[in-house]
Amino acid sequence: MNIDKTKPVLVTGGSGYIASWLVKYLLDEGYNVRATVRDPNNEKKVGPLKRLAEKTPGKLTLFQADLMVPGSFNGPMKGCEVVFHTASPFVFIGVKDPQKELIDPAVQGTRNVLEAANRNESVKRVVLTSSVAAIHGDNADAAQAENGVLTEKYWNTTSSVDHQPYNYSKVAAEKVAWEIAEKQSRWDLVVINPAFVLGPSLTQGSDSTSLSTMLQFTDGTFKFGAPDLSYGVVDVRDVAMAHIKAAFTPSAKGRHITSSEVMSFVDMGRILRKHFGSKYPFPRGKAPKPLIWLIAPFNGLTRKFVARNVGHVLKLDNSYAKEDLGMSFRPAEQTLVEHFQQMIDDKIIPDKR
Repeated sequence: MNIDKTKPVLVTGGSGYIASWLVKYLLDEGYNVRATVRDPNNEKKVGPLKRLAEKTPGKLTLFQADLMVPGSFNGPMKGCEVVFHTASPFVFIGVKDPQKELIDPAVQGTRNVLEAANRNESVKRVVLTSSVAAIHGDNADAAQAENGVLTEKYWNTTSSVDHQPYNYSKVAAEKVAWEIAEKQSRWDLVVINPAFVLGPSLTQGSDSTSLSTMLQFTDGTFKFGAPDLSYGVVDVRDVAMAHIKAAFTPSAKGRHITSSEVMSFVDMGRILRKHFGSKYPFPRGKAPKPLIWLIAPFNGLTRKFVARNVGHVLKLDNSYAKEDLGMSFRPAEQTLVEHFQQMIDDKIIPDKR
């Protein structure tokens, strides 16, 4: 699939954490970028994008679009050969109505964007931002994989509206995307499945889960020990670059786990202490699982989550992303340190060094 690089490209949810880096890299390369946002007049959200465009050879045009409004993406997509669908909610804690807040926007939004692709004759490739959450729901799922290693052939079958609803929203949205893609032959679908995305943000004061997790390293949450939880960690800049490679590598196909390495909270604490000293309450050890299980409901977690994630080994295979897209990944240590440093620079947390 060869793409005409002189044609405009569309990025949905253009002000998002991953999307803003994607927009920056596309503009740096001189592309004509169309970005959809919920409110083009929200200067806090779109101001950083506008300032990026001023310093690059590319051209940026903002469009208003809503994931839940059918037809919202028809106009922005007209004439585009590549569509990057990155827009989707990213929250774990504090969700009161998972169906309404997570699942409907993810699934219906994906459906609306891809149906717009069906209506626009110019579209040749759609790159979808999915997640490793579409590959596994809980860390315990890895034990069922061949040699305990999760690859792109696996699908999350253990999440539901009631258990891990965010993960369920990702697998439901990706399945809808493949169903729509397989019913036509004009455009192809390439999927990026990032692990836990960290790294510096191009917009200040992001309310993402990435930021709230990093804040837990400074607010005393893990002072007396962290849950024995492991995550694949990947740099936001590498995820953005994976999208670009997925779009413009003619032979790219399928799903791609984008993860640098698997780390626990204790591993992260050790790295941060090495670079930022001992004045922050970085975790030094693991909290006992029975204690985590006991207090889980008071911390926005379910006991089922604790049972199926705390203490379970997670292994992710990123070799297909390296082979198919030519990806290389920054060391997770660099990502963590640069993320934390930006939080200090932005005065989100005090500098205690």
